[in-house]
Amino acid sequence: MEAIFQLIIFALLLIIGFFFGSNREKKHFKSILERQKKYSHIATRTDKIRDISPYTEAMLVSGSVVIASDYFKNFVASIKNIFGGRLNSYESLMDRGRRESILRMKEAAIKWGADEILEVRIESSALDAIGIEMLAYGTAVKRRK
Repeated sequence: MEAIFQLIIFALLLIIGFFFGSNREKKHFKSILERQKKYSHIATRTDKIRDISPYTEAMLVSGSVVIASDYFKNFVASIKNIFGGRLNSYESLMDRGRRESILRMKEAAIKWGADEILEVRIESSALDAIGIEMLAYGTAVKRRK
């Protein structure tokens, strides 16, 4: 009887994790898309800049985010880990983290008054089964007028 009760609790946690996690992820993606449109005027470049003459000022800007993984994603990933293959549930987590960190970096550049961000780099780290951390950084510059 106790085993059935524990199984019901486990199934309930999975269902709750799935619905709340999916809902939260959809809201976050919607917010990201709106902000990407809003900040699309700030160009980001990853290539190395050789000529600095068009720029008057420069400053390091960064944006970081920690995104937690929900119980359902962790469960599905642990099952897939046994058999191998792509972890689609974690791919969306990484995508959200990358986009959010770039947006936060752009927000910092806009506050400073930058025209674009050069030599952008993105770093990531896993936080065990909890989630991921993403850091985007680059050189914000102001163009000569």
